[in-house]
Amino acid sequence: MKFFIDTAEIDEIEDLLKTNMVDGVTTNPSLIAKSGKDIKETISKICQLISGPVSAEVTAITSSEMVEEGKILHAIAPNVVVKIPLTWDGLEACNKFYNLKIPTNVTLCFSASQALLAAKAGATYISPFIGRLDDSGIEGVELIGQIRSIYDNYDNLNTQILAASIRNTNHIIQVAMLGADVATIPPKILKDLIKHPLTEIGLENFLKDWETTGQKIR
Repeated sequence: MKFFIDTAEIDEIEDLLKTNMVDGVTTNPSLIAKSGKDIKETISKICQLISGPVSAEVTAITSSEMVEEGKILHAIAPNVVVKIPLTWDGLEACNKFYNLKIPTNVTLCFSASQALLAAKAGATYISPFIGRLDDSGIEGVELIGQIRSIYDNYDNLNTQILAASIRNTNHIIQVAMLGADVATIPPKILKDLIKHPLTEIGLENFLKDWETTGQKIR
């Protein structure tokens, strides 16, 4: 499974790129607003740092305007993936981008039927929001399994499942077990994947035992 990081903060991206664990980046209008920076400048800087997919979201609501904005965003760098909402206008724009060979990330997916429509429209990625489903009392990770089952039934559906709205490390394990192609993860949660109390205790014990030997490896 690929790891994308969900942030528009350049410092966070640079820090995590050192691990070689990052395959791409996703942004959205909220993350851009939080950063307080210009969207085109931010996307350009991110694309200079990473060669993998970088999702940049349109803010238009009509198909024609989405296509216009998407072309502008994709022109920033060849690895920009145009992020569009899962509406009828969004699906129409998605299909136009498919014919233009511009990759897309269809976002705000909350049902398997929506994911099927996005795949039919030619989406490169579909982003089911599992955390937000959890918030509404629905088991979000179940949606990943439903979409995986549908997509695997048909050879002509090539859309990748990009699990989004990840809230904790368990979400990542669950979506990996269910066959998500990608998880887009907040930087803090990605770092939390390494943590386990028994690892920390074991390392502490090893070091204490080693100190008793008086040896040095140099």
